[in-house]
Amino acid sequence: MTTIQIIDGRAESDQGRDFLPGMGRAWLLPLYDLFTRFARVRALHERTVELAGIQPGQSVLDVGCGTANLSFSVLRAVPGAVVTGHDPDAGALRIAARKAGRRGVRLSLVQGYADRLLPEDGSVDHVVSSLALHHVDDAGREGFGREAYRVLKPGGRVTIVDFGASDHGHGGGHEGHRHRGINAHTERNLDNGIVTLLTDAGFTDAREIDHIEHRFGPITIVQATR
Repeated sequence: MTTIQIIDGRAESDQGRDFLPGMGRAWLLPLYDLFTRFARVRALHERTVELAGIQPGQSVLDVGCGTANLSFSVLRAVPGAVVTGHDPDAGALRIAARKAGRRGVRLSLVQGYADRLLPEDGSVDHVVSSLALHHVDDAGREGFGREAYRVLKPGGRVTIVDFGASDHGHGGGHEGHRHRGINAHTERNLDNGIVTLLTDAGFTDAREIDHIEHRFGPITIVQATR
């Protein structure tokens, strides 16, 4: 069994900083992977990896990785990728480390927040994120956009899958969304919210590249190139 280390990438000012856990409550964390299997999230991850266009040897930063299910999808599809999972939840990262150890895969794990990413400027080929951005407040989202732009190499790509929609045409507008996955946390992703976030961060070609009507609500996949 491979031993996977978790790096503490938090700034001193981030110690004790609040975050919203993957299941909304920390005590529900042991159920997270069971829930994602029930929700058929793996298919979303596989589609995201396909659209990201990751190549062997490229570096991939999975922001808000949780228990690293998207990271593992990357490694299944592109075994030669160099993948780092990044998340503030130490408990989720410990689960990710155990899973990586059992699988015998190379996976780096960093504890940190989406608006303070560890990599150096222009050092990452791909930033990916799955069903995490809606957990981040407005300031954190803006910070994530800037950080993704900062860490990506020229020509590097960010690919995000999350609850949301490009406009009111998907699922009947705000009222149609409200009872199916869209709530106070996710509503900011409606009306091209993620596209706007990345555009404001400096990306010039941010766009929705796929839309999926999932059992728990509308899913958008957004991509942009540095």
